Amino acid sequence: MATLIADFFKYNLWANLQMLDACANLDDAQLDASSEGTFGSVRETLVHIIGAEEGYVHRFTGQRPEPALHEDDLFPGFDELRRRARHTGEGLIAIAEQFDAGQVLHLPYQGQIYDVPGILVLVQAINHGVDHRSQVATILSQQGVTPPELDGWSYYLACEDAMRKSDEMR
Repeated sequence: MATLIADFFKYNLWANLQMLDACANLDDAQLDASSEGTFGSVRETLVHIIGAEEGYVHRFTGQRPEPALHEDDLFPGFDELRRRARHTGEGLIAIAEQFDAGQVLHLPYQGQIYDVPGILVLVQAINHGVDHRSQVATILSQQGVTPPELDGWSYYLACEDAMRKSDEMR
């Protein structure tokens, strides 16, 4: 089961990197655009996605990058977001590969500690990324920018393409 959960996080990392690549060449007006019903601007949402993933890794490992990425910080740039996305993505994959279905996390919330099944945090991590990437795609579409295809079929085709290229290099 842990391998299956890890596959979701491999997809999540791929989707994050695809979205970052798609946004890297946008101008400031496009990056600062937002739409009603979304988290915030493209720039703010991308930072939020990666910062939240740092938080999910922290919940399992107790480790957080220094400095941690906060939504109120200045935009760190796409190279830094890609670096952090790879780091958190690989961290979540490792957590999922070693996941114990009975694991319970003791998480603070509003001054109290709650026992939360670890699987719930993993589900939230996947849902959070999908939701906010979809919001970025909406903002891009409203500006006439074609967002990347981030569905499961596109991921499958990207994996197939990567395997084919790997075979060709042998």
